Amino acid sequence: MTVLPRRQQNRLNRERAILDAALKVFAAQGYSGASMDAVAAEAGVTKPTLYSYFPSKESIFQAMMLGKRDVMLDVFEHPSDQGMVADLLVFAWAYADTVMRPEMLSLARLIIGEVQRFPEIGRAYQASGPDHLLRGIMRYLDSQRRAGRLAFEDAELAAQDLWGLILSAPRTQALYMPDAQPDRASLARYIRNGLRVFLKAYSTAPGPDLTELEALQSAPTQQVNHDA
Repeated sequence: MTVLPRRQQNRLNRERAILDAALKVFAAQGYSGASMDAVAAEAGVTKPTLYSYFPSKESIFQAMMLGKRDVMLDVFEHPSDQGMVADLLVFAWAYADTVMRPEMLSLARLIIGEVQRFPEIGRAYQASGPDHLLRGIMRYLDSQRRAGRLAFEDAELAAQDLWGLILSAPRTQALYMPDAQPDRASLARYIRNGLRVFLKAYSTAPGPDLTELEALQSAPTQQVNHDA
């Protein structure tokens, strides 16, 4: 593990704190209603300090969304030695634990409500979040296709199938019914079914891969990791 110099680590910690504060502000006030003043107040920093990290509201929003993308894609950017099925399962939970957070759902609701009047907000959200995530998934799936583990003609459609099969139904429900947030058992049910359908459709060895998926999901260590 690389140890950063103290000054660099302090700056990184401050940047993370600012982005965490920004998420709270954007989730509460929407993109158009959020301000640099509000982010600075929430983060407990002065405006000059905030501007030394991020020159504009747009740059904060982009950095915030890209940071969430990086968390979700970490296993695809740095695959484990356990293989494709394990990587897909880790991704599924990282995806669920990110986009199903109450503040991320609140942000998505507010953006949906704003895009009619401010279409540029929708474009910024799409470009900084879903589009980047989709490209990262496509790169990983294409690497598995080249390795002979998956078979498909269109990487974009395969990637959209993956995230859609995992969480489309529970996320849509949570977006429009805030009091109907699925619990961990419900998310596990959706993830299991989504990955099963995906592997049946795209795996070159669906039988062994489905058996491995079942073993991984029933392993106690997997549940501990999910709840961390």
